[in-house]
Amino acid sequence: MNALTKTEFHFDRQTSVYHGKVRDVYTIDGDTLVMVATDRISAFDVILPKGIPFKGQILNQIAAKFLDATTDICPNWKVATPDPNVTVGVACKGFPVEMIVRGYLCGSAWRAYKNGVREICGVKIPDGMKENQKFPTPIITPTTKAEIGEHDQDISREEIISKGLVSEEDYRVLEKYTLALFKRGTEIAEKRGLILVDTKYEFGTHDGKIYLMDEIHTPDSSRYFYKEGYEEKFAKGEPQKQLSKEFVREWLMDNGFQGKEGQKVPEMTDEVVSGITDRYLELYECITGEKFVKEESTEDIALRIENNVREWLKK
Repeated sequence: MNALTKTEFHFDRQTSVYHGKVRDVYTIDGDTLVMVATDRISAFDVILPKGIPFKGQILNQIAAKFLDATTDICPNWKVATPDPNVTVGVACKGFPVEMIVRGYLCGSAWRAYKNGVREICGVKIPDGMKENQKFPTPIITPTTKAEIGEHDQDISREEIISKGLVSEEDYRVLEKYTLALFKRGTEIAEKRGLILVDTKYEFGTHDGKIYLMDEIHTPDSSRYFYKEGYEEKFAKGEPQKQLSKEFVREWLMDNGFQGKEGQKVPEMTDEVVSGITDRYLELYECITGEKFVKEESTEDIALRIENNVREWLKK
């Protein structure tokens, strides 16, 4: 199976390009973004050596569906999806923070909690909680938005405002949008027999208005549990069956890798890569309720994307 791990396009009126961990973003005329979801995969802020076939298409199509399903909550950057791996939208000036919202105690928050931490990003966590336990109400635990190769850093609401990263007025809007989007995502997931555990949102401004940016509610930005069996597994202290990228992190940790200096990424065999694709496919079909249609063709993936984007730009 083919995987798209690199793009080097030169579109008409292109003014800049940014290669992120998993997406390549081309700016057209300074105000239109062509965001290409590649099949690269990252964990612990490290890009892994092999791409995951169809991952880009899966993430792009899930994000597009959720962006369309939340336009009544807040404006978002999406204008069109001219290719299964591409979203085109308005260029926004991003806030230098990511809004992480958690409905359950798990992942990195649980790892910190079991080591004695009782306050995350200025939010106090009560004693006596167990792994995967639901919070009384969702909590927001923001991080700074790191440059490539750097780690995102936890930060509190107070620090964000005092450092001038986001004004207090704007931050109130970000909090309001974050909780409303998480509520909508939770409701959609519940209809599909899933629990939206935690996720992250990115926001920016365009013409003075705050927009939701980037992908939302995908397995790269979110964690899902299966609703069926959650209570029983929680009561027994067993791991939850989940659909998220956490299984990739767990596989890496089981093989001695957490992104620390001197550690080596374990070998990604064809079997490992195929298994990761299958998990992404499973999440797509669970969360959308639709059969995933693989965009397979005889032509090169990058060439297909380039042709589709060029056609759209002509319009």
